Amino acid sequence: MRLSRLLIVTLLLFVAWPAAHAQVAGSPYAVVVPVADTSDAQRDQAFATALGQVLTRVAGGQDLRGNAGYGEALGNAASMVQKFQYQRAATGLVLEVEFEPGTVRRLVTKLGVQSAGIRPPVLLLVQGSDGRLLDQPALASLAAAAAARGTNVAYPDGNPPDPAKVAAADPAALVAVNRQYHTGLVLLGKLHDGGADWTLVSGGQAQHWSDQGADAQTLLGDAGNGLVDRLGKQLNVIGAGPSEGKLWVSGLQSAMDYASLVAILQDDPSVKQVQTLGAQNDGVLLYVKASAPISALAANLAAGGHLLLQGEPHPGADANLRWLR
Repeated sequence: MRLSRLLIVTLLLFVAWPAAHAQVAGSPYAVVVPVADTSDAQRDQAFATALGQVLTRVAGGQDLRGNAGYGEALGNAASMVQKFQYQRAATGLVLEVEFEPGTVRRLVTKLGVQSAGIRPPVLLLVQGSDGRLLDQPALASLAAAAAARGTNVAYPDGNPPDPAKVAAADPAALVAVNRQYHTGLVLLGKLHDGGADWTLVSGGQAQHWSDQGADAQTLLGDAGNGLVDRLGKQLNVIGAGPSEGKLWVSGLQSAMDYASLVAILQDDPSVKQVQTLGAQNDGVLLYVKASAPISALAANLAAGGHLLLQGEPHPGADANLRWLR
């Protein structure tokens, strides 16, 4: 049964700190920052640093430093802390800080931000000069540079995806990444003598660049900043007012797929209204009103680990997505 027919039916104190993965897998309102000691001054500075990272996360990766009231908010960071704890790490003393979610969300709104939603982590598939995937400790400088600007990362488990297939946007490989790591963002890298080659895959779309550096740690730190810069240019496109347009989504095989798609759109904080305009074969045309341009909305949805990729152009549509199975 074609989707169009189905739609008719449907519409009627100190402990050893284990690993940074705990921060990645936990709440977006929790951050781990290094401290020199347990003094009040160091703790207050750590609270401000941590709040800056959390605000960027909750704002979907947007840089809020130029917004009125930002500096004052960081000065009051301690009042928003829900809990904190010192830990011992391999690099020294760190402070784990968790902020009260509702207070942070209200602050983001007060700062005048229309969020595209909390961005998922970026899966790191980085090969050393020997061709082997680097593990979490080896990628610490990359992760730290990204985290300092509000971007989380994730690491492959014991059965990592094939980097070549991910780089080629192979649908099966991207489905596996979506299901296992709940993200549509993957950074692939290959280190070699004096340089590195990078590919950022976001919702099936790839960006490539190369860097030169004196050593691996410099290259990895630069890659963390390059990653955040490129994500910002692609995904942080927030309109000054409501935007409206038509979104075409293909690859839907059932009314259940359609219902899941609508639920994803309705749960997105940037989406204000969704209306079905029609369906043809395995695709559906939707009218969407959002706080971001429709093309930017589609890019964020594809990057968000929702089994969606940016699709081929469709007549009458302002943006296009493809549902994965």
